[in-house]
Amino acid sequence: MNQKLLKLENLLRFHTVCRQLHNPSQRRLSAWCKHGFAPASPVWRDLLGARSWQTDMLIGSALHQHRLLVTKKEKRPPRSQLSPVKTKKEVEVWVGMTVEDLASAMAKDIDCVYEALLNTAIDVDSLEANSHLDEVWIKEVIKKAGMKLKWSKLKQERIRENKDAVRRPGTDPALLKPRSPVVTIMGHVDHGKTTLLDKLRETQVAAMEVGGITQHIGAFLVSLPSGEKITFLDTPGHAAFSAMRARGAQVTDIVVLVVAADDGVMKQTVESIQHAKDAEVPIILAINKCDKTDADPEKVKKELLAYDVVCEEYGGDVQAVHVSALTGDNLMALAEATIALAEILELKADPTGPVEGTVIESFTDKGRGPVTTAIIQRGTLRKGSILVAGKSWAKVRLMFDENGKILNEAYPSMPVGIIGWRDLPSAGDEILEVESEPRAREVIEWRKSEQKEEKGKDDLKIMEEKRKEHQEAHRKAREKYGSLHWRERSYIKYLERKEQRPLKPKEKVERQSNVLPIIIKGDVDGSVEAILNLLDTYDASHECELELVHFGLGDISENDVNFAETFDGVIYGFNVDAGSAIQQSAAQKGVKIKLHKIIYHLIEDLQEELSSRLPHTLEEYPIGEASILATFTVTEGKKKIPVAGCRVQKGQLERQKKFKLIRNGQVIWKGSLTSLKHHKDDISVIKTGMDCGLSLDEEKVEFKPGDQVICYEENKVPTKTSWDPGF
Repeated sequence: MNQKLLKLENLLRFHTVCRQLHNPSQRRLSAWCKHGFAPASPVWRDLLGARSWQTDMLIGSALHQHRLLVTKKEKRPPRSQLSPVKTKKEVEVWVGMTVEDLASAMAKDIDCVYEALLNTAIDVDSLEANSHLDEVWIKEVIKKAGMKLKWSKLKQERIRENKDAVRRPGTDPALLKPRSPVVTIMGHVDHGKTTLLDKLRETQVAAMEVGGITQHIGAFLVSLPSGEKITFLDTPGHAAFSAMRARGAQVTDIVVLVVAADDGVMKQTVESIQHAKDAEVPIILAINKCDKTDADPEKVKKELLAYDVVCEEYGGDVQAVHVSALTGDNLMALAEATIALAEILELKADPTGPVEGTVIESFTDKGRGPVTTAIIQRGTLRKGSILVAGKSWAKVRLMFDENGKILNEAYPSMPVGIIGWRDLPSAGDEILEVESEPRAREVIEWRKSEQKEEKGKDDLKIMEEKRKEHQEAHRKAREKYGSLHWRERSYIKYLERKEQRPLKPKEKVERQSNVLPIIIKGDVDGSVEAILNLLDTYDASHECELELVHFGLGDISENDVNFAETFDGVIYGFNVDAGSAIQQSAAQKGVKIKLHKIIYHLIEDLQEELSSRLPHTLEEYPIGEASILATFTVTEGKKKIPVAGCRVQKGQLERQKKFKLIRNGQVIWKGSLTSLKHHKDDISVIKTGMDCGLSLDEEKVEFKPGDQVICYEENKVPTKTSWDPGF
């Protein structure tokens, strides 16, 4: 560096000297110096000194700048020959991630994800933070954010540890002990099931039931004189409770099929047979009402052959017992047949270890909270046991039998009422005992998370289907407008927007009249489920849409009334009450509350309400009939009016009514008359046997002898809904 500085300094000095020599004053001074003359004047000496000083200053400044440049160059690191490339941020994603997950992975706010999905086929308004995104939309968001996508294999293949409670493995057969059979009585409505069970256990359940029809499933333990015990499940025989009958068959050992000897095989009888076959449960046939004069037990046995129920008399293995529930005849033979079949089945269970069972019924009691009726299948239930069922758990606070007696223990095949549930489990849920309350909470959290995950998958499928629908609609729209000029395209879109204008108040009322929002409240879980199953059969939405706003257990509440007022709906209660304050509030708000004790009365009421929402139909009622004998024309001014000469055959013709002209069985005109005359007199009524002349309000219609003129009136008739729930 020093050598470079010296060279630069010499060059600068040489350049400066050259410039000074070219200056005229400097040339003169140089000439004087060359000839040996020295400038005597001090001014010239100062000038020479100043020039020398200026030269030194110039050289010094240039050298200083050069030193700075050289120093910076030496300190600066060597430049890379390749220009730097800006790398994109890599985002790790996985299949089925939610909006919140994607925003977190991108280190962005959730709004960034929403903004990226604007103007796409996906409905952004329907997206929530926990909504799952399809693979297409994940890629779209990453692309718009200017980031790089990386699929995470670990998160795709990640398997959570299963924390659910499960049934324990089978017990050693040597440790099993005999248990009582669980028997389900099935059959058609009013074939005498409840009366039969009432006779067996000597209680008056049937007297407590409205109309003698069992309203919800019950479990009862019956002790026979011989000492054996039988647990009976009394399932409702009505068509509405087919789902509950199926549930009863799943926990039962033997099915007693009750068929009335005077009625034979009915629809619910066939359904009961199918439930028993699906559950692979043996059947005992109880032919009831054999005390009636028109009873025909043999006919019943022959009818059952068509459904593969073959009695022993016909070479099958089904025991048939002729009974009379009303008089109690032969009931002990039925009980003995049940015990005999149970011995053949060798029913056994393990009374030790954690409890396993099934919820038969669940309801909410005002004083005791959630209550369940259950059948114990394994283990022994005691007070303080921790149970899980569905997405609810309980610490057993109290147990009682069908008569309300407090129990300390419940063994296999024993029906028991359980109090202590945190929430109300559903009928049919499996009951499992766990070791502690924390374990019970862990199981419930796991089941809820599994349900949430399944719901997320279902939502993902729905979103994908909607996306495909939107894409197809967009494609069709583009094809529709593709060949049109922009002016034509704009005009068509304007017409479409005009059709989608907001509804006027009158139109809103008309549209709302075709929708019936309802609220269902029931006493027990099984009853509500049965009603909902019936509503699932509704197939008349083209007439009136049935909208289920809310359903639940317990009496009608103020919240239910508010719901009904908001949606302009009707409240239906089954075996529940509505207090006077609630009824007054509903009356003030114009809300209908309809309470019923029998389920098919509730459905009939619902059918009437649906029918009331339908437009009336016009039906024609004939008043009189006349035949045309001759035709002629009458001139009025410049017009020639055709006139028919008629004779009244039936009833009478009234000018103010409506008429129709029939030829060869076909109606060729409908309307009203412009004139009706008897001879030359205008008349309003023509009776049977009288002749008349009449003209129509349509001049182009030609009369022919032999045509029929019918006088009729139109009456509005209420329309009945076409929905048939299957009663």
